[in-house]
Amino acid sequence: MLTDPTDPDRVLVEVSDLDGDHDLVLRYGDALRHVVTWAREYLCRPHPELGRKGPVCPFAQTALDRGTFFLAVRPGRPTTDEVAELLAGYRSWFQRLVSPPRVSPQFRTILVLLPDAPAEVVDAAQRALKPEYVEAGLMIGEFYPGPPPKPGLWNPDFRPLSSPVPLLAIRHMVVTDFPFLKDDPRQAAAYAERFGSKEAIVAARGR
Repeated sequence: MLTDPTDPDRVLVEVSDLDGDHDLVLRYGDALRHVVTWAREYLCRPHPELGRKGPVCPFAQTALDRGTFFLAVRPGRPTTDEVAELLAGYRSWFQRLVSPPRVSPQFRTILVLLPDAPAEVVDAAQRALKPEYVEAGLMIGEFYPGPPPKPGLWNPDFRPLSSPVPLLAIRHMVVTDFPFLKDDPRQAAAYAERFGSKEAIVAARGR
């Protein structure tokens, strides 16, 4: 269990903590374990409807293996503004976390579980937060049962953002994220500033 040095009430659950007796694990262990199982059995594996080879998420297995897969829980039914405030703290901490030696930051992720939040709040929070995350070189993704209506990049009939518990995921932006950003001029400009326009064109053609 990690505690934010700037806020003792802000904690991150590591996968190894799920067998422990921390109050957060005792209260929300089922949701936390469901998400870890989902990550292992869905994110880390190929899917017949994905439209490309390889696992659904190319980074999840390494994050799990190297101890850079972190979980947090926000119980109750927060408003969009409350979720945004909560995520601001976790974003700041995410940027201060240091990966283990020889583990690229792109394999670090924080999944903030919102087990009681309605889908519309998760969606609205992700939309509101995404521009500032992108400008900071980060991505924030929404996942929940349903699933979210966003189509897959390689198969428009596939809905890849399904998860057993509503959550928002924080990770570093990578070069292959351009298709998620190209339709918004502000976000595309932030991407180009970080990776360069040539890489953006290559990434777009690689969809």
